[in-house]
Amino acid sequence: MIPAFMIRSRRGRTVGMCRSGTGTLLAALLTMATVVTSSGMAEEAPIDAQTLIESLDLKGHVEGGFYRRTYEATNQPRVDSDGAERFSMTSIYYLLTAEGPIGHFHQNRSDIVHYFHLGDPIEYVLIHPDGEMETRVMGADPRKGQLLQMTVPGGVWKASRLTGVEQGYGLISEAVSPGFDYGDMTLGVTAELLATYPQHRSYIEALSRESAPKR
Repeated sequence: MIPAFMIRSRRGRTVGMCRSGTGTLLAALLTMATVVTSSGMAEEAPIDAQTLIESLDLKGHVEGGFYRRTYEATNQPRVDSDGAERFSMTSIYYLLTAEGPIGHFHQNRSDIVHYFHLGDPIEYVLIHPDGEMETRVMGADPRKGQLLQMTVPGGVWKASRLTGVEQGYGLISEAVSPGFDYGDMTLGVTAELLATYPQHRSYIEALSRESAPKR
């Protein structure tokens, strides 16, 4: 077996371990695994959520779903954010599954760019500071209006959920600048959101928690 190694670039660092030759890199996961049946015929076996969690070394996220930070920019000095230092940029994998299909309402201070990779479409519910709500869908089929890339401005309440069951998961990446820090994220609480945005009760009750989980 080829040993694990840490990928490092000239302009930043990739966080976490990857294994070459074992199919754990995302480029390999974007293809279908091939298995040989008893008849000797090769068939394509679909990737499932657990395979992604294990192969990409994903952990549970406080807002729901699974994630792993994959990149921290090191080519520039850290930036100041309200007296605290941040990487100039960070990036993560983020996965929703059939067992954990909701990314609950939360608000980030910085703009976040999302990139769809594979799996079922993911619906995003966004509540803007003025109370306007919109929904967007990320997915692999632009013909259906699905987005391959999406930016959510800082200060917007965001929730996400799987809209399909064919694959049983949806995998994206997120990039944020300045780099993400939990101090820059507010977790939505149902009662507090309803007090501010009562007109969106059905979405808030479905996509928020009654109390904020511990980070």
